[in-house]
Amino acid sequence: MTAFNTLLLNKKNRVAYITLNRPDSLNALNAEVMTELASLIADLDRDPDIAVSVITGAGRAFAAGADIKEMEKHSFVSMYLDDYFAKWDRFAAARKPVIAAVNGFALGGGCELAMMCDIIIASDKAKFGQPEIKLGVTPGMGGSQRLTKAVGKAKAMDLVLTGRMIGAEEADRIGLVSRVVPADQLEAIVAEAAEAIASYSIPSILACKEMVAASLELSTTEGVRFERRLFQALFSTEDQKEGMNAFVEKRAADFKDR
Repeated sequence: MTAFNTLLLNKKNRVAYITLNRPDSLNALNAEVMTELASLIADLDRDPDIAVSVITGAGRAFAAGADIKEMEKHSFVSMYLDDYFAKWDRFAAARKPVIAAVNGFALGGGCELAMMCDIIIASDKAKFGQPEIKLGVTPGMGGSQRLTKAVGKAKAMDLVLTGRMIGAEEADRIGLVSRVVPADQLEAIVAEAAEAIASYSIPSILACKEMVAASLELSTTEGVRFERRLFQALFSTEDQKEGMNAFVEKRAADFKDR
């Protein structure tokens, strides 16, 4: 296991397991976490032995928000000149899939971080919310935008304007999370999902993520055209030939990521 100042990293079966490791502060997302995580995800995108990443939090929280003690001292000018939170855009631009394994509180920046990931698998004890309004501010890591796209205007307005916290069951019902699982099974179920993804061809994995993400920005006509071009392009890969031959021959495919 590789240790950073704020993260733990373990690689297994083409999966990178990342743990936010500031349990004494409920894994509050300070500038160091942002810098380390954005840099690590970029490195993993370039790692040919990794197909998917998993992010979770040490202790009883996924991440209980941005680090208020660190932010409290800032002015508009320092926030604007530093382009505070901009490195989260680099994290969100990851090409390979990222799974959020939400084991506890995912509030404010923690909820926003989860939403930057591609799949959110939540413990039945997880809690979500955007409580920034209680501090006299607003979401700042994309919460108002990603939350609205995930759950719709009515639910997003409710959560952002009241600052209320919701449990895993409601988060599942409104479409914020991919699935909810028993807390004692979260690690095993997330690993199973990650390893299933990691068993496939990385070109296909990247294409699937890219086309689903594009659907949020494109019209249906443009999106279908984009999907079709990526689908057609994969017929130039060795893995397409291997996958279809394996299906016809009723055997497991042996993908080589090329």
